[in-house]
Amino acid sequence: MAVTIRDVARASGVHVSTVSRTFSAPHLVNAETRNRVLAVAEGLGYRPNRAARALTTGRTHNLGLIVADIANPFFPPLIKAAQAQARERDYHVFVADTDEDPVLEQELIEMLCKQVDGVLLCSPRLSNRVIERLRAQVPFVVVNRRVKGLATVLMDVGQGVRAAVGHLAGLGHRRVALLSGPAGSWTSGEIRESAAERAADLGLELTVLGPNAPTEQGGLAAAGAVAAAGVTGVLCYNDLVALGLIEGLRERGLDVPGDVSVIGVDDSLPGRLSRPKLTTITMPTAAAGRMAVDLLLASVAAGEAAPRTTARLETSLVIRESTQRASSP
Repeated sequence: MAVTIRDVARASGVHVSTVSRTFSAPHLVNAETRNRVLAVAEGLGYRPNRAARALTTGRTHNLGLIVADIANPFFPPLIKAAQAQARERDYHVFVADTDEDPVLEQELIEMLCKQVDGVLLCSPRLSNRVIERLRAQVPFVVVNRRVKGLATVLMDVGQGVRAAVGHLAGLGHRRVALLSGPAGSWTSGEIRESAAERAADLGLELTVLGPNAPTEQGGLAAAGAVAAAGVTGVLCYNDLVALGLIEGLRERGLDVPGDVSVIGVDDSLPGRLSRPKLTTITMPTAAAGRMAVDLLLASVAAGEAAPRTTARLETSLVIRESTQRASSP
């Protein structure tokens, strides 16, 4: 026979309403009582009925998490961390993949709004105008995009980009290229702006090539343009583009890093396992996932009174094998 809320109340020595508040609004129950009720519930194997709780509290205890491409190794650590953080707060996470398509992204948001208490948008491709309109339906937190009036978590990719361009300059590279990302990517814009500023400060000639698909195929397709540009160093939008570029350069008889030094962004697993191992900018994706969940649940709890916090996480350059001193002319 299933354990009921009354069984938990009886064993805990509290009223049924106290047990209900422990699960639906734990901040309203003092810590000692809450811990006793939770311990008894766990011992009895009690699980609250989420559907019933949603009817009484108006909360589903579900969150939506929308990413641009679940196959991109940048996203899984963020997803895993966000799910773990939500689980600790007694929330479930629905994950959806837009396949880099802003139309599909909008459809997914509109669908999830009816089933969740809040939505995490990770590297969205929608315009800020559309995001601002959709926010009226459900609380949002945006990862890696500034949107006026919304809580955001930003990974300071510009910090890592400046270090990367400085690294190339320190190795004697004077002509470098940037393989940019998708046209609608906020991160790509940040990379381009930071790279251009740092290159100008150091007197480097920077050639911007793109937009490019954020995939290995995108890097492979750009290899011809990189070879024709006559550059000795390249900063890529992400690790996948960098790995595709390395393959494309090899097909053209160019060695990495002997002829061309290549730097990625993300510090994803494929780059650590590749040969040469990829010099890259590490992005704190797991920390961003945890922080985004915390900000979203704070917004859900506070409603319109929630602060529009912008959290910024540091990035850094990891030097491996795909960069070396420029060859003498």
